[in-house]
Amino acid sequence: MVKPGSAIALSAGTTTYMLARQLAQAGGVTVLTNSMKVWHELQRSDAGRSHVILTGGDFRTPSDALVGPTADATIRSMYVDVLFLGVHGMDPVAGFTTPNISEAETNRTFIGHARKLVVLADHTKWRTIGLHILAPLSAADTIITDQGIAPEGRQLLASRVDDLRVASARP
Repeated sequence: MVKPGSAIALSAGTTTYMLARQLAQAGGVTVLTNSMKVWHELQRSDAGRSHVILTGGDFRTPSDALVGPTADATIRSMYVDVLFLGVHGMDPVAGFTTPNISEAETNRTFIGHARKLVVLADHTKWRTIGLHILAPLSAADTIITDQGIAPEGRQLLASRVDDLRVASARP
């Protein structure tokens, strides 16, 4: 899903951090992130093969996201090919959610400045609802989850997005 020469964004969170660890091996892309952990991982292991931009902002969320007006202004000044978004919860009624209002606004800004939205959410996020809404399920072009997702969840997600990918767990 990440092609050399593309511009991508990674939101903050544990799932996007794991993706960053994989991306560090690829290189050749521009990565915009509001995550100190993602930025550090790509700086540490990428050895200059990719261009990594850290948004800046206030550092006050449970997921260690940089948020607020500075982060939002940086994101608004760019447009990425693909946003890989981690979420706190995904629910058929509430959509994608997070418990932190500042992080919600920054993530909505990310969503508004991406050609394609890929949501990364393991099965524990299904039917979890955070206080703040990011977007409806149908806003995602792709959802990547794991085999632990319940059959009804799989079916519902498949009916709301063009591309549902269920990843198998690695041993």
